[in-house]
Amino acid sequence: MDDKGNTGQEPGMQVDEANALKNSLETTAVDAEELMETEDVVTVAAQEQPENGVENGQLSDDVSKEDDSLLKEEDDEFGFCKSEATITFPVANIHKLTDSVMSHKVYIRGLPWRIMIMPRSHPDRSQGIKGLGYFLQCNAENESTSWSCHGTAELRILPANEEGETLQKTIDHIFYCKENDWGFSNFLTWNDLISPEKGFMSADNMVTFQVHCFADAPHGLAWDSRKLTGYIGLKNQGATCYMNSVLQTLFFTSKLRKAVYLMPTDSDDSFKSVSLALQRVFYELQHSDKPVGTKKLTKSFGWETLDSFMQHDVQEFCRVLIDNLESKMKGTCVEGTIPDLFRGTMISYVKCKHVEYISSREESFYDIQLNVKGNKDIIESLKAYSKPETLDGDNKFDAGGYGMQEAEKGVTFKSFPPVLHLQLLRFHYDPASDMNIKINDRYEFPERLELDEFLHETDPNDKATYILHAVLVHSGDNHGGHYIAYLNPKGDGKWCKFDDDVVSRCTRKEAFNGSFGGRDEETFIGRHSTNAYMLVYIRESKLSEVLCPISDTDVPELLVHRLNEERKVEAYRRKERMEAHLYMTVNVITEDKYWGHQSEDLFDVERPGLTSYDMEMSIETALPRQFRVLREQTFDNLMEMLSEAFGYPRPHVRAWPFSQRANSTLRPCILDELEARAKTIIELSEGEAVWNLWLELLYSDSDLECLPNFDKDGDVLVFAKMYMPSTRTLAYCGHLCVPISGTKIGDIEPELRKKAGLPADTPLLLYEEVQHSLCSHIKDKTKNLGEAMDKLMDGNIIVFQVDSPDIDSYPLPSAKAYFRDLVYRIDVVFCNKNDMCDPGFTVNLSQKMTYNQMAAEVAKHLDTDPMMLQFFRIQAVRDAPGTVIRSHFEGQLKDLLQVYGTRKFAKKLYYQELSMKVGEFENKRQFRCVYVNPKLKEEDLLLYVNKNSDVSALLAECRSKVNLPEERDMRLMEVVGAKIYTVMRPEMSIDLISNHNATSKIYRIEEIPPDQKNISEDELLINVVHFHKEVYQTFGVPFLLKIKTGERYKQIKERIQEALDMTDKDFDKWKIAVIIQGQAKYINDESDINVNVKDLSSPSYPSQAPHLCSKAWIGLDHVNKAPKRPHGRFGYLEKAIKIHN
Repeated sequence: MDDKGNTGQEPGMQVDEANALKNSLETTAVDAEELMETEDVVTVAAQEQPENGVENGQLSDDVSKEDDSLLKEEDDEFGFCKSEATITFPVANIHKLTDSVMSHKVYIRGLPWRIMIMPRSHPDRSQGIKGLGYFLQCNAENESTSWSCHGTAELRILPANEEGETLQKTIDHIFYCKENDWGFSNFLTWNDLISPEKGFMSADNMVTFQVHCFADAPHGLAWDSRKLTGYIGLKNQGATCYMNSVLQTLFFTSKLRKAVYLMPTDSDDSFKSVSLALQRVFYELQHSDKPVGTKKLTKSFGWETLDSFMQHDVQEFCRVLIDNLESKMKGTCVEGTIPDLFRGTMISYVKCKHVEYISSREESFYDIQLNVKGNKDIIESLKAYSKPETLDGDNKFDAGGYGMQEAEKGVTFKSFPPVLHLQLLRFHYDPASDMNIKINDRYEFPERLELDEFLHETDPNDKATYILHAVLVHSGDNHGGHYIAYLNPKGDGKWCKFDDDVVSRCTRKEAFNGSFGGRDEETFIGRHSTNAYMLVYIRESKLSEVLCPISDTDVPELLVHRLNEERKVEAYRRKERMEAHLYMTVNVITEDKYWGHQSEDLFDVERPGLTSYDMEMSIETALPRQFRVLREQTFDNLMEMLSEAFGYPRPHVRAWPFSQRANSTLRPCILDELEARAKTIIELSEGEAVWNLWLELLYSDSDLECLPNFDKDGDVLVFAKMYMPSTRTLAYCGHLCVPISGTKIGDIEPELRKKAGLPADTPLLLYEEVQHSLCSHIKDKTKNLGEAMDKLMDGNIIVFQVDSPDIDSYPLPSAKAYFRDLVYRIDVVFCNKNDMCDPGFTVNLSQKMTYNQMAAEVAKHLDTDPMMLQFFRIQAVRDAPGTVIRSHFEGQLKDLLQVYGTRKFAKKLYYQELSMKVGEFENKRQFRCVYVNPKLKEEDLLLYVNKNSDVSALLAECRSKVNLPEERDMRLMEVVGAKIYTVMRPEMSIDLISNHNATSKIYRIEEIPPDQKNISEDELLINVVHFHKEVYQTFGVPFLLKIKTGERYKQIKERIQEALDMTDKDFDKWKIAVIIQGQAKYINDESDINVNVKDLSSPSYPSQAPHLCSKAWIGLDHVNKAPKRPHGRFGYLEKAIKIHN
């Protein structure tokens, strides 16, 4: 988890030994105290208890006077926001105390803190012994439930005279609304408190209590980081504190920040550009007054939401991000900035002791990894890092013409970079637990670091003196924790603590002593598991250059303009969301939306395909469709806006609101514009949040000067559609304004023929689209409109078709049949299962279709064979491919899609194209494996074999894939941890092979070398495995080697070298060891290997081939030069950090 644990103990728990007496004070009067939250305590201020004679507490801000010459305390420059203070509270006549008393407030980190003293009785103890309750209270009067503040305090009782000793205990707690006080319910027995022998109560019955408190900046309150420190923090997305610490460190590396600003991003994608996202974060950190978000940055990395809740290693993230920036800077004006800042050089050498021979090479580094275990500080770690290793005995160095020589192998530094990153290796592998554990040992680091002694050659004019710039601190263990950063932004010794969104001033004592780790008896700042994990030093001679001041002029104007425009849009969107209750949406439908509509009514109200238009933001589109308008805006104002937006004069536009009829159809209806002009839109829309309008336009090719008048009492608006049975499609043919009186239904036929472009004598069949699925045939064309139609209303739809002799030969011969079929039509979106970014395509299908009919329709769209397609259901929750749909599915499409009710929303299915018939494919099992060729090169394979087949069938399928001749034998092996675990027998069933946990187990197929086809009784196959230093750090491609009893090492070495196809020069750099039961024994050319086959053999499992040695393996010890990532702190399977863009 990315948060700080509450270390306070619950009521009834014993006091931890760490909270016992300090400064060598031993107390035996109290054997068991309870550390708990006060419950149901009646608080009475000291000044309100004159009857007890309690005096007002005397407060002071004096800090502890510790003798610390290196880390001197500094006066906080913000008064009430200081990080620590001492509260002194003398209580008079304490022997008469019957209720709780409290000190005056002292402000630490802007919150009020008080001492709370009370007598406590414990009836559950023998004789109800009375004790002293001693608590520290924080922010008790704040009613907010979201605040929290971590504090550490020393609770003391001062002696009444100079000869006495202070009684002192420590608490460490996260204070919040439900636990705003913490301390000891039985700090001391009451008798010991008032006893003259103990020396706490003075002659005038006064006892002095004192608390020295240290607190972190609070969370959840109005902490103004910019005002108090001049800097701003970063928001935590869930577990991104590691990223925030690195970003703050890079931000204050001013030279790097200036280079990031200069990276060309003018044409970059706003969502995928890492460079632009980092520029945005840096710019906001420089200018914002509120904590800066990082969601756009992580989105540019290609991360999903889940990645923001997975904590990673800060050292690894720093390397990955810097590598990404270096690659992005290539070919730009800031190319080389990363190596100029962070790259140093070291010399790796081997020096012979007895002859004049030195072999050396120069290498670059971007950080130095220092061992913490066994070293007390940086200097000791660097000495251990550069300490030569002696090569002698069996490990002598091959000095060419000088033969094998004793030598010293080591590294020395040629140059240190201007910005030096030191990675502290606090996580080490523990073989006992088979996982990494954290080393919390005390490890010190100076503010000023002298490194001349580690340089191969020093420069008297430029000493390698470094100033500490940043301390990245980890709190927690290998299972998780929290990262913060202490930064010295200007290199002037004024430190700040960056804890995600909260930035606060801090002292050197907190930044250093609190980060050293270990258990320090001289300070209570920090916890045992809180310690430095990464250090950033800047060369003193380069300090002004690296930490150069950055002004607004250093940011390119184009970048500033782009970011400002982004902020304007975001601010408007926020305003839009806040004012959403004042606005409503008006959907404007024009006649072009009717063209191509193949269903009921005039357009699809569920998917109108509207583009937005916003007058205030002036976001223009080619043809605006959706308008966001004020609810109280008048209709007249709306029409003026529509006239302007569409570019038509006001007399050329007329609005027809859509109205839902009793039969659920949606049709335009007349609106009396004279009456509506002064009315508000919300009134006209009858309170609807979305109002649909059809906008009638007088097009430019018309001879009219304005839209013809429409008599709402004498005219009726009719729409026309033409049905074509040959193609089973509808064509929209426009609208007609027809006089009601005296007009027969047959009178409109000439106008219908004209709109459809038909000859004047074409016979027509007329229908009325009444409602969904109901299209009535109008047989008597001599009837008046009111008699022929179901109900004469504006928006009625006439559907007509050509009356031809062959009409009955079509599947849907009439408009009536077509609309009946529409009841069963549904849109289905098909997406490619193997392309998660595929938007898919839509096919309109009948719910009565079978599986084969559906496959045929999809195959037409893909231009493929329907039998070469496989379909999958959708996981509704994840919107991802779900279970497979079998090709023998016997139901209808409606059963497959699970369509319920009358509303038909688009459904989604996934598909994939196959290389074989789907029926054959369904009887196969998918098997992922790796094929390794004789050159030990890997190739990923996806094989398909029959479900009831065995390993031999799998090998045959692989043989056909890689085109291997029949005479060459193959084998299947299981590889775990870069070691061959088993060799599967050919007759073993595929069903018995577990293909799970692919991250730790790999199935591998290879050709059997000729010399391994026949194994005699005195021979074995043994693993040859690559590793580096430790036998558990295996990597690379392992292979099997045949060994024989009594075989010499030189012969084995030659065959290993031959298998790896390596030159003598390269192979001689590797060390070879035999590992038996985890113990490595290094061998050389003179070593004899006496193999006892019986000792190394073990009974093989039924699934395993014989002659495979399972008790020992040959290890090749060398550096892994392939791109790799060290094992994670959280286990071997921790997800690697990747920046995908």
